[in-house]
Amino acid sequence: MRTYLLIKINSSAVFVSDTHLNDSSPETIAKFINFLEKNVSNYDCLFILGDLFDWWIGDDTNQFPQITSALKKLSKSMNIYFIAGNRDFFIGKGFEKKTGIQILKDPTLIQLGNKKTILLHGDTLCVDDKKYQKFRTIARSIIVKKIYLNLPLVLRQYIFKAVRKKSDEGKKSKNIEIMDVNQAAVENLFNEFNCPPLMIHGHTHRPKKHYYNFNNKHCERWVLNDWYDSESFLLWDKKKLKVVNI
Repeated sequence: MRTYLLIKINSSAVFVSDTHLNDSSPETIAKFINFLEKNVSNYDCLFILGDLFDWWIGDDTNQFPQITSALKKLSKSMNIYFIAGNRDFFIGKGFEKKTGIQILKDPTLIQLGNKKTILLHGDTLCVDDKKYQKFRTIARSIIVKKIYLNLPLVLRQYIFKAVRKKSDEGKKSKNIEIMDVNQAAVENLFNEFNCPPLMIHGHTHRPKKHYYNFNNKHCERWVLNDWYDSESFLLWDKKKLKVVNI
């Protein structure tokens, strides 16, 4: 049973994931910067639960300078936390230094007021997608990450585009249910943390509030929205969680 507790939030917090920022959509980048300046700045801290970017090939690049600058500015007045997604797991210490954010483990346990809460990106719950889980294990190994990040930039870009193309093509032939969470995996994670009342994640692009009862304990799983068609975030304020549309 996991029992560690890293962060306690007493007042307010914003949660967002799957914004998938990319150079081909400057409108979304502008909306995210406005979100940081107009929405997030009104609260105490921000949690970005993965896939902030549609792609990230290394901290040594100058990708998305507008975003790194906006995060750095905001981090001077509030805490910003980040959990890597399946598109931006090469974000590391260099990005932390550039932006002032803090990278968290996946999963991480926090406390919202008096409610312990599990935070994660969400891809580890999709255990029925065995090919993806195998790729995830290999791609995130220390050796593979070290080799990849030491390759020339042009080669890294080529590899990433090739892997992404293969992934997008593979999704077309997969049963959509395989790419959603496995309920046993959800239950196992709740049990690992002794069934805290809340779990928050993204990844599946299926925003919804789910209810569970484990050993007479009422639990909720909040799935965050992606930013492909509409933008929103999850707000914890006045001891309540609610979805806020932008």
